[in-house]
Amino acid sequence: QVQLVESGGGLVQAGGSLRLSCAASGRTFSGAAMGWFRQGPGKDREFVAGITWDGGAANYADSVKGRFTISRDSAKMMVYLRMDNLKPEDTAVYYCAADGSRRWGVRVGVSAYDYWGQGTQVTVSS
Repeated sequence: QVQLVESGGGLVQAGGSLRLSCAASGRTFSGAAMGWFRQGPGKDREFVAGITWDGGAANYADSVKGRFTISRDSAKMMVYLRMDNLKPEDTAVYYCAADGSRRWGVRVGVSAYDYWGQGTQVTVSS
């Protein structure tokens, strides 16, 4: 089991930055690939970024490549999403998720992730 709690969302102007944090608890965290997803108003939940269990590799959605950076601190059981050059279209609820399959690699499908946080709102004004 993994419990996830996100924080760090808020209101920011276009071009600004935010860092989201995800605090994890539970023994399976160390072997779990982690992902960030988002869901905008009237939209489906979509993959944003993911990182392997060892932090050795990451994957990003095309829409955020070069602007967002995912990282993890396994000793602190934390996952982060640094978001730079934010755009109004980044406005969404952002979710942290854990892939409990213990496969190596980053999967991008919502159904691949077993554990979810409650989400944190990010609003980017133009």
